[in-house]
Amino acid sequence: MKINGTPYRSVWRDAQDPALVHIFDQTKLPWTLDVLALREEDQVAHAIRTMQVRGAPLIGAVAAYGLAFALQKDASDVGLKDAAARLVETRPTAINLRWAIERMVAHLQPLAPDARVKAAYEEADAICDEDVQVNESIGRHGLELFRTLWEKRRPGQERLNILTHCNAGWIATVDWGTALAPIYMAHDAGLPVHVWVDETRPRNQGALLTAWELGAHGVPHTLVADNAGGHLMQHGEVDLVIVGTDRVTRQGDVANKIGTYLKALAAHDNNVPFWVALPSSTIDWRVTDGVKEIPIEERSGEEVTYVHGIDEQGQAARVRVTPRITKAANPAFDVTPARLVSGLITERGRCEATAAALASLFPDQAG
Repeated sequence: MKINGTPYRSVWRDAQDPALVHIFDQTKLPWTLDVLALREEDQVAHAIRTMQVRGAPLIGAVAAYGLAFALQKDASDVGLKDAAARLVETRPTAINLRWAIERMVAHLQPLAPDARVKAAYEEADAICDEDVQVNESIGRHGLELFRTLWEKRRPGQERLNILTHCNAGWIATVDWGTALAPIYMAHDAGLPVHVWVDETRPRNQGALLTAWELGAHGVPHTLVADNAGGHLMQHGEVDLVIVGTDRVTRQGDVANKIGTYLKALAAHDNNVPFWVALPSSTIDWRVTDGVKEIPIEERSGEEVTYVHGIDEQGQAARVRVTPRITKAANPAFDVTPARLVSGLITERGRCEATAAALASLFPDQAG
């Protein structure tokens, strides 16, 4: 995707120093476009924990480079195992992180230690390149869904209204995004799409990142408070809800940013299609019941009691919005049961959110 006309990926290796990896500091967006340089495992772990890098697919890709960094210091079997364990622990809910590290370990373990560093960079590069292709495919399959909805539009309907929650755009992946990929493609194809952007408290990924992405691409959009979605659906102002996900169970339960479950309930009550876009690396075939089995990350309460932004002088500011004695709970994700999901959009096509449908689409993985 492009920023001010210049094409970027969300992670890339330095052209002059291949052992140096660059990412955007997403905690500074949209105010400034700061590029971070990573060359140590500790830097990668810090970037993931603090959400300088975020988005399930992107976390996995960056973590893969983190493992390559670690092997430069210790490429032994013990070094490989320990580094993999440290990186997996940085974020517990997003399964792409574990998927990427397990793929790296499986590829590297059979190799001699002195061959592992070069192979690790090559495999991390491959994960990034594949992520771009996968997300482009998700976009194409989602575009077909959007076209069908537009063909069935109501008489006099002037635009296709899409509601999304959190940020599942190109800044959350290596490129294209998951839930936003079909929106970009629909816009580029001339479909009159308009996006209702949930602010996505407490970190405001929708207000800060999704709105920034859509604006940069020229997609019409309107920011709304998180609790406005149900009202919009009741009044026929939402034709489709589409979100990304950090983990999907083998039976189709979906873990995503906190508040997604409430959007699914509202969509179900108002007969609005609720779709989830995901790469197959987000499917956790080892988990059946999402509510009981997916670990939900509990983040700092200060993300709830404080807000970040810029003041009228254009300076970054952190403002407390609660009494000082008030404590806050901050579960970062919730789980939407499969029964509330209209369907899943993957790189291999669309399917129902059921164990049978997922297994049919991915027979090579379901076993």
